[in-house]
Amino acid sequence: MGQDHPASKTAGLAAGIADDAPVVAFDFDGTLTVRDSFTAFLKWRAGPVRYALGLLKLAPSAVAYLFHRDRGRIKAAAVREFLRGAPRGRLEADARQFAERFSRSLLRPDAAAAWKRWRSEPVRLVIVTASPTLVVAPFARGLGADALLGTELAFDDRDRVAGAFSTPNCRGPEKVVRLRDAFGPDVVVKAAYGDTRGDREMLEMAETAGYRVFKGTP
Repeated sequence: MGQDHPASKTAGLAAGIADDAPVVAFDFDGTLTVRDSFTAFLKWRAGPVRYALGLLKLAPSAVAYLFHRDRGRIKAAAVREFLRGAPRGRLEADARQFAERFSRSLLRPDAAAAWKRWRSEPVRLVIVTASPTLVVAPFARGLGADALLGTELAFDDRDRVAGAFSTPNCRGPEKVVRLRDAFGPDVVVKAAYGDTRGDREMLEMAETAGYRVFKGTP
């Protein structure tokens, strides 16, 4: 296997924010956005015909999911089907183009407004997502996130997508693991926002928890 990028941590703290400031954690898909960004990215990148054919090939994985209920496994199957062999540089360029084209139609205006309000406070704004960090990174940069924690794609020795992930799926308890790995075991989460069962543990560690509080549509 080739060299993998480590999980994205500090992306450049806002001026005047101490590196031990409390964290405000936002889930991405369904919280900051109106729908799943990774699925939207795969569909856009593949095109309608290739995407439809890919979904047919993924049918056995979808059936298996009904029994194992492991979102990481079905997501890895989608990576193998749609992204395996893609060069890292090309994929990063595609992710930038996707964000530039769809950020206005994906981001919830009320979630973005809450993000902006927190930006005026002495906190570190962090996106914690189950989606691949490579796909979410352009959105995180656009929002001015202090850190992005998510699921990392694995790359081979030619720096092409290997068809798997190099980290556990960043969902459920794994979100707490990532926050503590990035900011220390005693990290203070001042507030956290999420919209699914996969955010529960992150919400439970926060002083203020916002569950499905954002409803806005672009």
